[in-house]
Amino acid sequence: MAKKIALMLLAILLGASLPTDPQANQKIESFNKAKNYLRKSIYNNHRETFYCRAKFDESNRITLPDGFETQKYKKRLHKLEWEHVVPAEHFGQAFIEWRQGHEDCIDSKGEFFKGRKCAEKTNQEFRFMLADMYNLYPSIGAVNAVRSNHHYGVLKDIRPTFSGCEFKYDEQTDIVEPPEYTRGAIARTYLYFDSVYPKYNMSSATRQLMQAWDKMYPVDTWECERAQKIEKIQGNENLFVKSQCAELGMKW
Repeated sequence: MAKKIALMLLAILLGASLPTDPQANQKIESFNKAKNYLRKSIYNNHRETFYCRAKFDESNRITLPDGFETQKYKKRLHKLEWEHVVPAEHFGQAFIEWRQGHEDCIDSKGEFFKGRKCAEKTNQEFRFMLADMYNLYPSIGAVNAVRSNHHYGVLKDIRPTFSGCEFKYDEQTDIVEPPEYTRGAIARTYLYFDSVYPKYNMSSATRQLMQAWDKMYPVDTWECERAQKIEKIQGNENLFVKSQCAELGMKW
């Protein structure tokens, strides 16, 4: 951590952008390619969405959980989507292309654009972050829409947003409470992302929550298998997962 801080200070003083950590994704820079790998090689024998444990088939058709209902985002109700657990906006705002645009970000009508589309078009480091498979999880489209870029937390006296799924969203605070069985994986995704991408830095409140969830909710067999598969394809490790898997006796 001290080395990371020193590098960041040096980069700021020199006015330079900090390079990606060697332990980060430096192989896959296409979000679409990442999604194809996830469908065909990572989740090929575990076709289940992250938050609601809805089954989906090889054609991405979702079987909703019993009783699953929603009044919002009905067009995305049966759509399989790949959610960034660390939202793209949370790290995208660190890129000037996202905030201000770029000279190459001109559409076919000659109109200037910025945001995710511009950062993805013009910045390789952003593309590596966007396509990092450790940060991508299958989700019912409607659930992904509600999660949006909201922060995680623990909510009291809030009913589940979707009948048949222990996923909660509070419109007053814009906080999402994920099901308990997802919290360990969420924590180790955040801790990994923060450790290998200098452009992303967690707030102290988020760090405290993720460190607590990491301890409270240890890895299970699937989280270990998933990390092992991703490492073979993407070429880098999530040490926060791998270290716990090693304690369980799982060998890569």
